[in-house]
Amino acid sequence: MFEKVLICTDFSDGLHRLAHFASSLAVGGIKQIVFLHTVPLWEKGIIPRVDSEKVEQAQTLLTEAVGKNPTNVTVKIEVQSGKPVETILKIAQSYQSELIVLGSQSHSLLTDKLMGSTMAELSSRSPIPLLVLRPQLISAYTAEELTLRCQHLFRSLLLPYDGSEVANYLMQKVKQQAEKQSGRFLEQCVLCWIVKDLNDSQARETLSQVQADLETANLQVEIDIRQGQPVVELLEAAKMIDISAIAVSSGTIGTFREWLVSSFAGEILSRSWHPVLFFPPQR
Repeated sequence: MFEKVLICTDFSDGLHRLAHFASSLAVGGIKQIVFLHTVPLWEKGIIPRVDSEKVEQAQTLLTEAVGKNPTNVTVKIEVQSGKPVETILKIAQSYQSELIVLGSQSHSLLTDKLMGSTMAELSSRSPIPLLVLRPQLISAYTAEELTLRCQHLFRSLLLPYDGSEVANYLMQKVKQQAEKQSGRFLEQCVLCWIVKDLNDSQARETLSQVQADLETANLQVEIDIRQGQPVVELLEAAKMIDISAIAVSSGTIGTFREWLVSSFAGEILSRSWHPVLFFPPQR
């Protein structure tokens, strides 16, 4: 589904473990992996400078984790000094990455707004999709479990739908990814619409049309209609349905409007324990 991936780790998120599973990631269609660690500038003194010792330590850690380069995937290591978001965007552009993978702790959207986070800033600035993983899950997986997870990162996606322009944009992006993949790495999707009335025949008819459109991209598509609060019900659906990740997009992330009304995508990014695949807003 994505062939060129940038994996960003600060080592506390556990994502550097993925360096041991490059071959497993390749099974999922990935052909190029770049591991990036950003070292803050040494600011003791008048002029900030590169912390050479920490750069060398990080380079050694990632090199040892990758080990002998697997033959079925290209693996690169980048250790840079500077601001995380600026560095991530620069490296992603340099390697023509199609996806940025990063870890993020589960917390409130208000915390992101007030304190800021790499995930929050990237979601509003990155021109390419993000895959957000919870460090607790990556750290808890056994090697066998992580092997399977890496092989099937995008096999089944949970897609929230409500008939809006943003929802239709998300369907378009998922369909494009399915059409361009070289194998069946993305196999199925579950369309989930949280409605006010379960007897809403119009919603069911609209979902059937969206289902038929996605199926033209050689996807297995199921429909799940629920009633209740959108964020709560979608997260509940994720618990009960066999999915690899939740896919979302947004029309308000990074805008003043989001300060007034929390976005659905922002809440999912902040609260979901499942991996979240975020497609940047249409610009």
